[in-house]
Order: sequence, then C-alpha cells, then structure tokens
Amino acid sequence: MKKRNPFKNADTIIDENPFKGKDPKKTAKAAGTIAIIIVLLMIVFSCFYSVNEQQNAVVTQFGKIVKVNTAGFYVKAPWQSVKLVDMTTHGTGIGYVVNDGQNIVDEDTGVMITSDFNLLNIDFYLEYRVSDPIAYLFNTEDPEEMMSNIAMANIRTVVSNYTVDEAMTTGKGKIQSDVKEALATSLQKQNIGLAVVNITIQDSEPPTEEIKAAFKAVETAKQGADTAKNEAIQYQNEKIPAAEADADQIIQNANAYKESRIAEADGQVSRFNEMYTEYQKYPLITKKRLFYEKMESLLPKVKVIITDGKTQNMLPLESFSSEAQTDNASTEE
Repeated sequence: MKKRNPFKNADTIIDENPFKGKDPKKTAKAAGTIAIIIVLLMIVFSCFYSVNEQQNAVVTQFGKIVKVNTAGFYVKAPWQSVKLVDMTTHGTGIGYVVNDGQNIVDEDTGVMITSDFNLLNIDFYLEYRVSDPIAYLFNTEDPEEMMSNIAMANIRTVVSNYTVDEAMTTGKGKIQSDVKEALATSLQKQNIGLAVVNITIQDSEPPTEEIKAAFKAVETAKQGADTAKNEAIQYQNEKIPAAEADADQIIQNANAYKESRIAEADGQVSRFNEMYTEYQKYPLITKKRLFYEKMESLLPKVKVIITDGKTQNMLPLESFSSEAQTDNASTEE
C-alpha cells in the first residue's frame, strides 16, 4: 500500500512496514536483545528496596529467613524476597461492632457473666503493635484473629472475678489492668509476634431495659444509704467529743474524790496513831476523854429524860432545851 507524502512537493512512496526489506533474522535478534535488556533492568531495579521508619523488612531466601531490616535503603539478591511489616500501633474493638459511626453491641462477644451471676454488656478497645515481625509473618496464618480470641478469653476470665456493680463502677480500672496483664502473658506464651499496648473499657451496662431500671433503683438505694451513713458519721462526730468531754469530767471528779478520801483516811489513820500513842501513856484518862467526846457528840441528837425510877411523872428536858435555845436566840438578836 502506498501513500502520498503531504510534506513533500514531490510524490514520495512511503512503506508502512518498517521491517520490510530487512533481514528477518536480524530483526528477531534485535527484538530479543531489547527484551533481554528490559528484563535485566527489571531484575536490577527489583534488587533495590527501601524501608521507612514505621516498618521492618523481613528478607527470605528459598523460604528461609535471612535478615530483618529497619528503616533505610537496601539491596538484595534477585532470588531473595522482601516482606514489609507495619510496626505502628493499631486498635480494634472487642465486644462491639461499628455501624454508621455508632458502636453496636456484639451479642456473641459483648455479653459476659459476672461473679454474682449477672449478665453485663461490656466493650473494650484494644491497642496493639507488632513486637516480632518474624513471628508475626510465619508463626500463625492470621495473628490478629488469634489475638482477638486470646483477648476475649482473658476478658471473660477477668470479668467473671468481679461483681456486676464493680464492673460498672469502681472496678473498671482494676479490670483493665488485670486484662492487660493476662493478655500480655498469653501473647508472649503463644508467640504470635503481637504485643498489647493498652486496653480500656469503652462502656459497661446491663443488657436489657428491665435490668437497667433495676440497677438504677439499686444505685438510688445505695446513694440513700451513703447519705444516711454520712449523716450518721456527722452525728457521731458531733456527739463523741461531747461524750468524751463528759467522761473526762467524770474521771476528774472521781480522781478528786479519790484523793480527798485518801487524804481523809490518811488523816484519820494519823489521828488514830496519835490517840493510840496517848492511850499507851495514860490508858484510863484516854478512855474517859474518848467517852466524854463521844457523849458530847451524841447527846445533842438524843432525847434525854431524867427520872429516879419511882415517879410516875417524867420531866422531858427537850422542852426546856428548846426554850433555852429560843431565849438564847432572842438575846443574840
């Protein structure tokens, strides 16, 4: 087929087949050479690879691990292969699934039983990273799935050690630390190349509305109990100091009375000893003096009647003593 060349004034015949009129063997040889050059260039370029700061590169040769490279630019043999592993921290939810931006409880994994035999919806967020790229690539087919199963087993075990109240309120921090410790030990034992960075409780609540209402009522009752307890403590703090002050006063009064009685007893003992000393010197005189002193103390309190034993009329002295006292009182005035 011939065409007219529009760029020349003269009519020139152009052949569309560039290899027409050339030696077919030379043409095939040139094409083969070009193909070989292209393959060699591809092989040469495939021997170079780079690893960024967030990756590790595992180099294998005929199925055997040769080395592990960190960030940098490297060269490998054409028969060697390189697998890049992301070493950054990743996160996954346990006990819930994300649907349209909302966390929906997974009934198969999110519902757990507590130590007091109550059901509880509890969700966790697990942060993890690759700790051993070789174990991550070759020790298990799906390390993330295995890690999720291990985490779920440890979570159920830990949650079953706590009551539902603790799992919903004060025990969350302890549950998180216990799960993290147990999961770290299990991952190290299984050697799947993953390590736990952190695990936190996203939410924990009863599974049904009826149970939620019951828990709310229990919580209200607990708050009432706490209020009554605080009031009782306040009353106790007010009354105990007053009672202690009264007790101290009573003790002080008792000690004072004790000291006075001891002093009085010591005085009586001293007086008795002195009297006994005088008695030893003059027994008869001492006896008479004691008798007179005793009678002196008794007679004013005794009603005295004097009689000779024969008269029928007795003269009481009480009236005379009363008149005498009255006269003495009038005189003094």
